[in-house]
Amino acid sequence: MYAETRPTISAESIARLDSADLSDLCDATKSAIEDGGGFGWIKPPDRFILEQYWRGVLLVPERELFVGRLDDTIAASLQLVRPSRNSEATRFRIELQSFFVAPWARGHGLARLILSAAEDRARDLKFEQMNLDVRETQTRAIEVYEANGWIRWGCNPQYAKVGDRILKGYYYYKNLDQPSPSDVAT
Repeated sequence: MYAETRPTISAESIARLDSADLSDLCDATKSAIEDGGGFGWIKPPDRFILEQYWRGVLLVPERELFVGRLDDTIAASLQLVRPSRNSEATRFRIELQSFFVAPWARGHGLARLILSAAEDRARDLKFEQMNLDVRETQTRAIEVYEANGWIRWGCNPQYAKVGDRILKGYYYYKNLDQPSPSDVAT
């Protein structure tokens, strides 16, 4: 008999992507898009476009890229987006965008871990609130947000169009004076 080994998961903010990480991130992105999740893309773009997208994310000063790894392979991602410098009224909040876990990496706690890392980083940066929006069809993401204290405050009945179908979008916020998922016992 073989002992079951659990995969290793980790989450981190990164400022550069080597070629292996870029390849992993593009593969995970493609899988997530094909599974119906994220970015506004309905079909995966060409590999060159994905690579340019991820390189571009790293160039935007207001964006911080987080990746989640399953056995050292990037399998998840999200971005924290700081308010623009001229938006004094919204300096207290930060946006969470482009959150996904590749379908083949789900079920290992990676979503909760990367979300917790991002929330902790937002607290470290002294933000008081986080905001996000999500398509109604991203039911697993919605479950993760709601299980981790995110509050749905609104609905746009015409948020996205996929094929001929109009989808709702939900808007969430989380006040960061609440404990992060990493602080809550499981």
